[in-house]
Amino acid sequence: MFQILIMFSKACEYGIRATVYIAQESLSGNRASLKVIAKEIDSPEAFTAKILQQLARHNLILSTKGPHGGFEIAPENLYHLTLDKIVKSIDGDEIYQGCGLGLKACDADNPCPLHFQFLEVRNKLSLMLHTTKIYEMAEGIVDGSAFLRR
Repeated sequence: MFQILIMFSKACEYGIRATVYIAQESLSGNRASLKVIAKEIDSPEAFTAKILQQLARHNLILSTKGPHGGFEIAPENLYHLTLDKIVKSIDGDEIYQGCGLGLKACDADNPCPLHFQFLEVRNKLSLMLHTTKIYEMAEGIVDGSAFLRR
């Protein structure tokens, strides 16, 4: 039996964690500063800044400058933002395509040995990413049933 490991890029992992942290703060009516976000998700500050800029460019988070600035998720987006939007904004949609063995010419007509099993895994992953709401993940942090760093 094959064990398939689907991995996000490091930037995507940090982007998800940062967005969940920002959502947690937004649920409380607060903005989060870059410095605090980087510390809370255990990420280098400069790398976190680039990721947050990318999320802001895709209108997934809001960035406010100035002494009371920081990052937040708009109230109208807070309860609708799903994990797939974060993944797509950072890693693109490559996770939904491609061959499980990395072959360039793998499809249903010319499948690799893993094609149909990997297709099933990708479909389940897609469903999970499209149905998991960021605010639900943030609520897990707030109530202590989940964490962003050890």
